[in-house]
Amino acid sequence: MKGPIEFSVNAVDGDARTGRIVTPHGAIATPAFMPVGTRAAVKAMAPDELWSMGYTMVLANAYHLAIRPGAELIREMGGVARFMGFPGAVLTDSGGFQAMSLAKINLINEEGIRFRSHLDGAPLMLTPESAIDIQQQLGADIMMALDECTPFPAEHRSALKSLELTARWAERSLAARNSTTQALFGIIQGSIFEDLRKQSATQITSIAFDGYAAGGLSVGEPKAAMLEMAALSASMMPADKPRYLMGVGTPSDLIAAIAMGFDMFDCVLPTRNARNGMAFTSAGPVSIKQAAHARDSMPLDTACQCRPCRTHSRAYLRHLYLSGEILAARALTEHNLHFFASLMRECREAIASGNFRAYAMVASSGWKVDNAAEPVEE
Repeated sequence: MKGPIEFSVNAVDGDARTGRIVTPHGAIATPAFMPVGTRAAVKAMAPDELWSMGYTMVLANAYHLAIRPGAELIREMGGVARFMGFPGAVLTDSGGFQAMSLAKINLINEEGIRFRSHLDGAPLMLTPESAIDIQQQLGADIMMALDECTPFPAEHRSALKSLELTARWAERSLAARNSTTQALFGIIQGSIFEDLRKQSATQITSIAFDGYAAGGLSVGEPKAAMLEMAALSASMMPADKPRYLMGVGTPSDLIAAIAMGFDMFDCVLPTRNARNGMAFTSAGPVSIKQAAHARDSMPLDTACQCRPCRTHSRAYLRHLYLSGEILAARALTEHNLHFFASLMRECREAIASGNFRAYAMVASSGWKVDNAAEPVEE
């Protein structure tokens, strides 16, 4: 490879595109959804199960892995992919999201983010430089520059201050990177203010990152504002590098974002909602807790070929969930992740055949009411 990663676009349909990201740990077909494995584990799923579903890249978190078990230990074990036994690639978030989600235990200044561990209160100073060092020790294929994830709501003045700090940290992050085999992405902020999104996009894309991400969305803002700012961010990202929409989302959000030209996604929804009894299906969301499923012999989704849909009825899954059986979380998580993997594959095929718009209308038809994402730890 000429650089840490190679990116190619193989087909376009409107602004939607399908392509390939080649990393030292293999290739990822895009558009791609990454399951969230914050602590080097996707909840309720074994790494080989993720691989068998078609996932070739997962997301882990630098802050959490630095706290436990420690980046040095993971480096000694051969890097995060080998440590968790995943045969594919890993993207690591820098810890910038924790500046917002763990706001009660941190202090942000020009130097970085001063945390007190959520485990034992021990201090941790996360700077742009230390965030890169941690991610390099983790052996991530794609690293993220440290940013300040702007919360919602935010005043224009505070959002401006936040994005300017993010831009300065972005420069420091790139200067700190000394690995030639690990890619580094910059993150656009700006909350839901059009002028600030444009300013941040201009600043971040002027820095020679290997890819670019839109951050600070799906953190509680209205859905229309999220989609508007995502579209604006995508329109200002270079066409020859991967575009990553962070923390989004629901099936309809993913389809809408793919239509904007995004290539990469992550979200806790398929795993978190599974543990709370909610399944994503081709006909929309299914709450397995509802009494209507008590004697329902049908699978979660008649259009799905995942193992739970082949072997378990809704009645059985409801019984497992109400009984507190671990198998309920396992089965619902497996189904949801299978659904998201299938959605991405179908989107890639529709783009390649020039039929994405028609496919998107049909695929989104059951998702008029979405279960919105929230800024939570997974």
